[in-house]
Amino acid sequence: MSISGTLRVAGLQSAGKPADPDANLDELDRAAKNLAGQADLLITPELFVTGYDIGDRLRELVSVDHLESVRSIAQRNQMAIIVGLAEEGPAGALHNSAVFIDERGVVRGRHRKTHLFGEIDRAYFTPGSQPATVVQYRGVQVGVMICYDVEFPENVRMAALAGADLLAVPTAQMEPFEFVADVLVRARAWENQIYLAYINHDGAENATTYVGRSSIVGPDGGVLDRIESGTGTIIAEIDTEVVRVAQRVNPYLTDVRPELNAPLLAQSARRPEWPV
Repeated sequence: MSISGTLRVAGLQSAGKPADPDANLDELDRAAKNLAGQADLLITPELFVTGYDIGDRLRELVSVDHLESVRSIAQRNQMAIIVGLAEEGPAGALHNSAVFIDERGVVRGRHRKTHLFGEIDRAYFTPGSQPATVVQYRGVQVGVMICYDVEFPENVRMAALAGADLLAVPTAQMEPFEFVADVLVRARAWENQIYLAYINHDGAENATTYVGRSSIVGPDGGVLDRIESGTGTIIAEIDTEVVRVAQRVNPYLTDVRPELNAPLLAQSARRPEWPV
């Protein structure tokens, strides 16, 4: 028997302060305080704590345990938080992570970005190996991915097959890829009949200009809340019964034929190294 529940989910879109974790953590605390009584879960952009395109400052800033500060913010405001930040793993490897912290300050799960995008990611991070991270929270199965991960339909399908009702995607989507925020995230929600929260930066860091356009999308692909540009929050209610009905009406998850994917997997293993 599936677990039923509802969850009020908010997203914080912000330009933040590049390479200034203290300022960004203060902003997160203020956002959580302002959302008290309105939201159960707050999602930040990718690498929100430090900024995304900040160059070698990243290695310096990751030496500080910012996760403890986020745990305190969650506990103080009695709100779960999915925060984007850099973490150091075994043998000094850096990971681009999204960490799920509940309202008691307990870490419930973490996702390490599996698909690294461009030199900003590849110069610093080691990819994660888990395509879909799913955390059960208040009767809702919350999947977590990061930015480029969601652009691979196989990842989102695996999250849906693992039972995700909502896919939370901290992102750092930049120009000229507005169509991902405008079109692709709605298609991903529709393909799997799940909710999808795509939470982006705004403004610019170094040579990167972000497109904003954060949104929360329903299982029918409809936009429930959205912010085009600037700093602000969006909010929507996640209802697992809506997901169940949508997946019965449009049974992609039960009609899919995974055995037909074998040739695709074999071909992928033999793919050429494309020129950069």
